[in-house]
Amino acid sequence: MTVEAHKETLEFKAEVSQVLDLVISSLYSNKEIFLRELISNASDAAEKLRFESLTDEQLLEDDPSLRVRVLVDKDAGTITVSDNGIGINRQEMIDTIGSIASSGTRQFAEALRAAQGAAEQGDAEKGEAAGEELIGQFGVGFYSSFIVADKVTVVSRRAGLTSEHGVRWQSDGRGSYTLETVEKPGRGTDVILHLKEDEQEFLEPWRLRTIIGKFSDHIAMPVEMEKEDFETDTDKEDEDQEKAAKAPEFEQVNKGTALWMRNKTDISEDEYKAFYKHISHDFDEPLAWAHNRVEGTNEYTALLYLPKRAPWDLWDREQKHGVKLYVKRVFIMDEADKLMPHWLRFVKGVVDSDDLPLNVSREILQHNRKIDTIRGANVKRVLSLLESMARDEPEKYQTFWDEFGRVLKEGPAEDFQNRERIGGLLRFATTASEGSAQTVSLDTYIERMKDGQKDIYYITADSQAAAAHSPHLEVFKKKGVEVLLLSDRVDEWLVSHLHEYQGKHLQSVTKGKLDLGELADQEDKEKTEQAEKEHEDLLKRLKDSLGEQVSEVRASTRLVDSPACIVVGEHDMSANLARVLKAVGQDAPDMKPTLEVNLDHPLVKRLEAESDQTKFNDLGMIMFDQAQLAEGGQLDDPAAFVGRLNKLMMSMFMRGG
Repeated sequence: MTVEAHKETLEFKAEVSQVLDLVISSLYSNKEIFLRELISNASDAAEKLRFESLTDEQLLEDDPSLRVRVLVDKDAGTITVSDNGIGINRQEMIDTIGSIASSGTRQFAEALRAAQGAAEQGDAEKGEAAGEELIGQFGVGFYSSFIVADKVTVVSRRAGLTSEHGVRWQSDGRGSYTLETVEKPGRGTDVILHLKEDEQEFLEPWRLRTIIGKFSDHIAMPVEMEKEDFETDTDKEDEDQEKAAKAPEFEQVNKGTALWMRNKTDISEDEYKAFYKHISHDFDEPLAWAHNRVEGTNEYTALLYLPKRAPWDLWDREQKHGVKLYVKRVFIMDEADKLMPHWLRFVKGVVDSDDLPLNVSREILQHNRKIDTIRGANVKRVLSLLESMARDEPEKYQTFWDEFGRVLKEGPAEDFQNRERIGGLLRFATTASEGSAQTVSLDTYIERMKDGQKDIYYITADSQAAAAHSPHLEVFKKKGVEVLLLSDRVDEWLVSHLHEYQGKHLQSVTKGKLDLGELADQEDKEKTEQAEKEHEDLLKRLKDSLGEQVSEVRASTRLVDSPACIVVGEHDMSANLARVLKAVGQDAPDMKPTLEVNLDHPLVKRLEAESDQTKFNDLGMIMFDQAQLAEGGQLDDPAAFVGRLNKLMMSMFMRGG
């Protein structure tokens, strides 16, 4: 039996005509998204049929195996996304496709919730599970078709209706569409995209398979494409004739299962490692991973990996973040920086949520408390993983630290809440460790502190060698007090935010007047105070000689072997940080340092005995310049320093002669 064909041309509803151009040209940033959206819609349609067939098996007709198919016709220049799901009738076609943001999926989910109270308990549970698997919550996904197509045809028949009740919708996306009744033997929906001339790349089956693998690999519904035959040119003509004579063979091209949704006990280590390589494109195996399913108010699954090696773009501010966001197993984005802070950008993995709020294009997260909760939980999960590794597998943790330690040092500045936990994971080179390897934790440092030591001492410098040989360390080496040697550029950023750890203040050995507290001998204190009074004239004379280059000249309690050193104020920017800022083109405040002199040093005694003011000035400047060089600084006038030094050496030679 047939029905009279009924064809009409209709205008889009007002909201569609106003928004459609924006959807096509601006809403989606990635052209490949169109296939994700169409497959998601087709998967939803199949899930709807699965639910409705629980109470009416006849809806399945003679085709109970639900699936989505993607077909290519190169001659016609079309891509067809076909499903054998619930389908839609004529009025539903007008209500859904003809009106933007009128999502059939959303209506179905609402109807499902309303029906649960009246349904039998067993069916209600099945229905609820089906509803939870539905993806699309917006009606604009279909319109992404016009990104690559200049005309779109939709042919559909609702399950339960006879073949003559099919309906065809067609539009070029310019304000109107045609609708007509057609014969459609099978239920479900076919979306046919007539590709634009400059989008013919999508007619290549391998291209479509790649997109499906990227965006739709893990949705539950099988996604099929025609099986590819790799025949030789000799056999091609015979193969084409044979192919035309028989129905095409299809094969599933998506995995259809999401590893992260499986029970942890059912997943082997090899499967975890293989999945890491799949999502990270890393040839190495992961160092460690954490897999958790969270239920309750926020339901989501997180599978997070720690890589073994740093990627080449670790320090690229524009690099894509490693955590991929899925919503109900459909890939949304791989730049989910809202789900992992920048200081954990090395973490790879997957977060799959049931109810994250997405914007209308499903490419951008909307900010709300759920996102903050997931982000906070992810951070704590990574910190717990690192803490366990540091405690139980120190060698493995050292491998991690050598690759990612400088990134982790950004944490205290960016994450105040977890500052103490991050501090426990930091590693440093110290005056008590061998070589330049950063192996000493703050907890280990505290355990080795001297009796009476209240502070954690550190020094920052351009290099580990410059830090290790700084004159500021002389008194600490003499007393056997351990000092952290900080030579990474990020260290200045670190210590400006990590002011204390486990109640111990972090104190720079290059700032302020050194107070060793109980570590200082009373005899040394009295000796220094006495010497300062006795040599008051020298200190004043040297300050007058150096003028505006220094804020103060004083006797040093830091120095043992060196004649002088540069010290900045307790709350001033360190000289090393000032150099770092200038090196990257940033302005740094001009600071007048304090010059500390070792009154027991022969050079200082020689300076004090010099009566010739010119020679005194030259020798004083040489000491000041040497102190700057020892700090790793650069001289404003290197030639003048060399001239003064040559003059001094010549004077010595002449005296010797």
